[in-house]
Amino acid sequence: MGMTEPQDNLAREREEIANRVANFKATQEKFQRERAEYFVTTLENARRTAQRPPHWSWNDRSSAL
Repeated sequence: MGMTEPQDNLAREREEIANRVANFKATQEKFQRERAEYFVTTLENARRTAQRPPHWSWNDRSSAL
């Protein structure tokens, strides 16, 4: 037995809502992955910078004065 027009409309609306929710969830997961990648990259860069010796030393600075 087929659905009546109001039931058919409700089914389409529910399907549209489900699609929108799925798209929203996928977008949020994408943002979460991007934030995690940004964090890892930033932390790696900070650690790399902290391990490098400075470009100048106090001895170099005092001789320039």
